[in-house]
Amino acid sequence: MSRAIQSAQTSPPSAAPAAGLSDFDQIGVAIDAARRRGRGAQTNASGRYEREARAAFDDGWQSLDELPPFKTSVGIDTARKVISRNDSPDIGFDRSINPYRGCEHGCVYCFARPTHAYLGLSPGLDFESKLFMKPDAPALLEKELTVSGYEPRTMAIGTNTDPYQPIEREHKIMRGILEVLEKTGHPVGIVTKSALVVRDIDILSRMAERNLAKVAISVTSLDPKLARSMEPRASTPPKRLEALRQLSAAGIPTVVMTAPLIPALNDSEMERILDAAAHAGVKEANYTLLRLPLEVRDLFREWLIANYPDRYRHVFTLIRDMRGGKDYDSQWGTRMKGTGPMAWMIGRRFEIACERLGLNRKRVKLSTSHFVQPEKSGEQLDLF
Repeated sequence: MSRAIQSAQTSPPSAAPAAGLSDFDQIGVAIDAARRRGRGAQTNASGRYEREARAAFDDGWQSLDELPPFKTSVGIDTARKVISRNDSPDIGFDRSINPYRGCEHGCVYCFARPTHAYLGLSPGLDFESKLFMKPDAPALLEKELTVSGYEPRTMAIGTNTDPYQPIEREHKIMRGILEVLEKTGHPVGIVTKSALVVRDIDILSRMAERNLAKVAISVTSLDPKLARSMEPRASTPPKRLEALRQLSAAGIPTVVMTAPLIPALNDSEMERILDAAAHAGVKEANYTLLRLPLEVRDLFREWLIANYPDRYRHVFTLIRDMRGGKDYDSQWGTRMKGTGPMAWMIGRRFEIACERLGLNRKRVKLSTSHFVQPEKSGEQLDLF
């Protein structure tokens, strides 16, 4: 088996298919289903920063059918710092931690997929199979918290890739981070799709007693078939709801995220998801619309054509109706909720459902008053 190598333009994809080409002409070459079993993306196109595009073809020496399946590999990310900062005006936090790069959950719509292009890897199957961990994250965090003048604010974890994805069972980096945050009295807000978060109820419940912890779990669908194809290695919807119940019962403030909402695919489930979460003890809720930046648009299109070809055109028509005629609009203030009549209707449905279920009547604001700056390692203490 040989590989053809051709020069490739790496400019971002246009908002709509090029004139004269059908939607099927626009998608990449799908990897054989047996090789990507249990994965979300259909293809593994080269990253946008690569100077060459590689495509496998059968030259007669070895059949493509004989290629091995994609297996999860975990490398080391030797990061010097672990706290990332942002100043986006429509995001409710200014700092975050990502214990891992890439995510084995394989959510086909994940807006973080394009970040794998910075590593020279594909935002497609590479993103969910070639993972990187930050084993020094707890130590780096403690070191960064010792910086003179550090002012605590809620640390967001899970905003890019899931801190409780399957490899966390073995590496326990997230648990190490929580231990540092608990010791220093630093507030933390977690977002996940994994029931593995209940493993750390002991730490989270102690932190919650001091108003230091809050957990949001994303529930995108109650349909097991849709959830499995769209988020192949994330926890099943019932397990996520059970995790919300256990966290709530332990006194940990919980949030249900109906995110992302995809028109004509899962938006009709919003009220049922909110109802199920409220019965599990959840007191807060939020939602976001589907976001399709850079390569995510084509990956989602490929998945939609492969799994729901009858809905493909309708879904993208509605997406463009909520994005000013484009597949994605990155404008601050509207990128999360969209614009237009359809976006307005989804927003009103969400508000009415929350009012009926008693959600969002009070939002928990985490405390920074317990923060104690750790001592610098190796630094001599003052005599007086």
